[in-house]
Amino acid sequence: MPYDLRGDLAPPTRALDCSDAEWIVRVELAACYRLIHHHGWTDQIYNHITARVPDTGDRHEILINPYGLAYDEVCASNLVKIDLDGNILDGSSFGINMAGYTIHSAIHGARPDLHCVLHTHSRAGVAVSCLKEGFVPMTQGGLQFHQRIAYHDYEGIALDLSERERLVADLGRHHTMVLRNHGLLTCGPSIARTFSRIYYLEQACEVQLDVMKTGREITLPAPEVREHTARQWDSAEANSGSDQDVPEWPAYLRMLDRIDPGYRD
Repeated sequence: MPYDLRGDLAPPTRALDCSDAEWIVRVELAACYRLIHHHGWTDQIYNHITARVPDTGDRHEILINPYGLAYDEVCASNLVKIDLDGNILDGSSFGINMAGYTIHSAIHGARPDLHCVLHTHSRAGVAVSCLKEGFVPMTQGGLQFHQRIAYHDYEGIALDLSERERLVADLGRHHTMVLRNHGLLTCGPSIARTFSRIYYLEQACEVQLDVMKTGREITLPAPEVREHTARQWDSAEANSGSDQDVPEWPAYLRMLDRIDPGYRD
């Protein structure tokens, strides 16, 4: 039966006093953390997925993981609400990782069209970020990023707030970025879309490394086919009818409800 994202994620009682709209974002963001853990793309307690709190306008309130918790400990009620200056707004007893705040606040502040930002230090993603040629799209899923991916040179641990301006300039109007010698970053108009992008990007990086390890000559589709495929992906997203219309997302939520329902707490 269809999975009602809007109704099912906002029960009558919950562990936190907030609007229904904010609670739904909290549940979906916590689910995204659990899914990154499920796929093995975590780096201990580090990295972040952030989402904009709905209906906060120019205040740019965002939700981020509590510093010190593993991804499989993140749940809807312990996500920390902050502003773009890093101030904690909900009285949370947890702190935040300032390096993650630097990267994520930069994008949320500059790109109101992007409601979610996801950053990973996966083994495959970091490996590709260290290659001179960077990411080489060679799979059907990876070709959605053909000439649609940005690069940002490594400047050290992201604690210098002045880096935010350069990071935003490098991202431009893209929604996906390789952070050189660092990792991967995807953004989107929803948590579901952002997760879908990191899934395909991580998968494509793993395939790229597997193919390169063979030492054999790599076959790539013709340039016009690569662009055609990327436009097919663009068109599918544009015609989805909703930023929540990611077919695999409800299936992921059902899976979590079977094996890891604590994300809803």
